[in-house]
Amino acid sequence: MERFAVVFRPQALTDIEAIFLYVLEVSRSVQTASAFTDRIYARCERIGDAPHGGVAREDLGSGIRLVPFEKRAVILYRLEGHAVVIVNIFYGGRDYAALMQGETD
Repeated sequence: MERFAVVFRPQALTDIEAIFLYVLEVSRSVQTASAFTDRIYARCERIGDAPHGGVAREDLGSGIRLVPFEKRAVILYRLEGHAVVIVNIFYGGRDYAALMQGETD
């Protein structure tokens, strides 16, 4: 099976930065926050190995797929050609369905 390239939308990178800052605030440990966000990046990269593995969530936007991450976050992505585009990463029980309302790209 072909491996898809993984690219991050600017919003997804902003989401990861916000998650880092939140984990840092709660844990008071740069090492803990870095390790957590490193695992998020690694999980996103693994989506490229099985790009059709996420749950289709057309209700969240055209072509959106979802994968859970460590019972604490969800990764939303879409396929564009032979690339996985990471759209958003929501952490800590945020209402991602409500937040995605109105998203068009």
